[in-house]
Amino acid sequence: MKCLLVDDHALIRDALALLMAMHHPWVDLRHAICLADALQVLAAEPDIQFVLLDLSLADSSGIATLKRVREAAPSARIVVLSAEDRSETVMAALDAGAASFIPKTTESNVLRNAVATVLAGGVYIPPATNQAAPTSRPPVAAKLGLTPRQLEVLRMLIDGRSNKSIARALDLTPSTVKTHLEAIFQRLQVSSRTQAVVAAARLGLRL
Repeated sequence: MKCLLVDDHALIRDALALLMAMHHPWVDLRHAICLADALQVLAAEPDIQFVLLDLSLADSSGIATLKRVREAAPSARIVVLSAEDRSETVMAALDAGAASFIPKTTESNVLRNAVATVLAGGVYIPPATNQAAPTSRPPVAAKLGLTPRQLEVLRMLIDGRSNKSIARALDLTPSTVKTHLEAIFQRLQVSSRTQAVVAAARLGLRL
């Protein structure tokens, strides 16, 4: 798997590169220190599947950074790394297409587990965000009762892909994707894409 790490702090890049080398040696890691570098790498290597992204870079900051990377790599899983871990920021990032959100303040063992979770196809968000999620308890993953096609749509939703991107990838009409999403929301007992990602984290889904 090709992975792009975008962060302007050398210490963070070195620490994550060491973590990847020790625990995920099968990950082919690239580095970028700013948004311009990241966009250049993504244009040159469209098969990058996974992006670790700091929201605060020298040439861009905030959710706008995420949106630019999302546009450049519509099929990649984007995981936000940020020193800002307020629930509002986390939810905004998920709403803008992040597949997971890992605060930089996370302890090393938790960070290691979080990275392992997202590399395995799961979702990680800060525990405080889980607590801020809708209080109705979703069903266990084995009892969701989704069709194979709905599970494919849910996986792509968790990856942060838009309805248009999902429709194109699965050769479906936008209205069919919308129908699948409505069924998924009902099963997860949520009412939005962002809440669905939070519910997936709470369930520990691997798709």
